[in-house]
Amino acid sequence: MSQLRSLDLNLLLVFDALLTERHVTRAAEKVFLSQSATSHALNRLREQLDDPILVRTERGMQPTPRAVDMLPQIRQALKLLERTLAPPEQFFPAESERTFVIASTDYFEAVVLPPLVAYLQREAPKIRIEIELITDRASEQALESHDIDLVVGLDSSQEVPSHLISEAWVQEEQVCVVGANNTQVTDVLSLDEYISMTHVVFSDLSGIATSNIDVWLESQGCSRQSISRNLNYTAAACIVAQTDAIITLPKQMALLFCSMLPVRLIGPPEGLPDVNMTLIYHPFFAKSPSIRWLKERVIELGQNIVDG
Repeated sequence: MSQLRSLDLNLLLVFDALLTERHVTRAAEKVFLSQSATSHALNRLREQLDDPILVRTERGMQPTPRAVDMLPQIRQALKLLERTLAPPEQFFPAESERTFVIASTDYFEAVVLPPLVAYLQREAPKIRIEIELITDRASEQALESHDIDLVVGLDSSQEVPSHLISEAWVQEEQVCVVGANNTQVTDVLSLDEYISMTHVVFSDLSGIATSNIDVWLESQGCSRQSISRNLNYTAAACIVAQTDAIITLPKQMALLFCSMLPVRLIGPPEGLPDVNMTLIYHPFFAKSPSIRWLKERVIELGQNIVDG
């Protein structure tokens, strides 16, 4: 830290220019200094780093091994400083050609993505949305490396690293779906009827199948039996369409399947909790105008769909 306090950060710009040009006069022109000022800066660098930095050879000025080793890190530090001190990003959706990458559940992809894309076609036709499947830890790592912009649709009970920002996104009623030919069940299930049936259940990203449904059932002193454990709703709905099994899922997803598959919606036991889904992003982009705009659209569309 003491070395950093005594270092003039402008010397890092001179260092970069000197190693790029390997010529004091050309380096001076690059950083808009006089030749004498650049020579003085080189001497200060040599003194502070205890290294010649550049040495004269038959092939002209050549960097020392230490200077070559330092160059990538110094350039990275300069870029970070430039990004940090740059004016706030401006974002104009109607003109932007930005590609946003969202890691999502199939709920978001099936229920919210279509109206989002329709909105973009009208209001921001050059913006593109790319969807990635949420996977265990991979989505968190992609947020860290800024390879994705948002993670949308995880259950609020699912743990995420404390330094990531997790916001409430959608709260929705859960309902049940059975095959259209399954005439053995009533339109609204009692708790006893519900637990007597065979269920298709869902795993979280860690492979744990316990959900707020199972926590609620445990509080009622009972549990459910499963025939299959799945990572997405679509596969589960296809299983239900061909068996006597039942799935419990968000209402909007159930309505979508009822319009596409030979399945029908039935009411769950009284007291079954809602599902609460989240929207997760990295604090690095908390004030980014483009990410804030995307978040607002995703939240607005999700809420409009749930509210009907």
